[in-house]
Amino acid sequence: MAATILVVEDEPAIQELISYSLRQAGHVVFCAENAEQAMAVVNDALPDLVLLDWMLPGMSGVEFARMLRHATRTKTIPIIMLTARAEESDKIAGLEIGADDYITKPFSPRELIARIKAVLRRRSPEVADDMIEIGGLRLDPATHRVTVNDQEVVLGPTEFRLLHFLMSHPERVHTRSQLLDGVWGDHVFVEDRTVDVHIRRLRKALETVAKDELIQTVRGSGYRLSAARNAGMG
Repeated sequence: MAATILVVEDEPAIQELISYSLRQAGHVVFCAENAEQAMAVVNDALPDLVLLDWMLPGMSGVEFARMLRHATRTKTIPIIMLTARAEESDKIAGLEIGADDYITKPFSPRELIARIKAVLRRRSPEVADDMIEIGGLRLDPATHRVTVNDQEVVLGPTEFRLLHFLMSHPERVHTRSQLLDGVWGDHVFVEDRTVDVHIRRLRKALETVAKDELIQTVRGSGYRLSAARNAGMG
């Protein structure tokens, strides 16, 4: 599944190479030449991952990463540092400020794509392409198909994203606000009740294959997906 990636790199040739490689891999790419431009992109809509050059004009990449990690809204965005610094102490410094990975220039586009996929799988499993199967329910992000014993479940695009998010974080309870941020995006202003409407639609679709009980209501908290029947349901 395509991820939205912010590339913060001040060298035009490198920025263009990275952008081209990411778009070829199916990702949506935004570019910035400095921290100020990058923050404008982030303020508009949260990316799924930030590729951040260590050396930037004005505020350094390290300072910008520290700023992202200290803000509540951006603290969980995966960050991969790009740098010409190969010394172990520099790598440690990058990781200590909260970067998820560290790639030393020059690097191949193939290595970059592989590193991005690995970080997204760890930090944002809902944007990875991996097939998920829980309680006999199988979801394939690549083909946008949901099946049970080869019987297809017909879902609308929002219900598919909602199910994908819940299956990517099994057993975890999500509030309505968390589901709105994770499925609709944090800059899409819709009411909490919208989540309830789509949960009902999702359950109705899953009833056709007797899997509606996977979506559990946790009274006073929100919703979770669990293969354990009636566990903690409200």
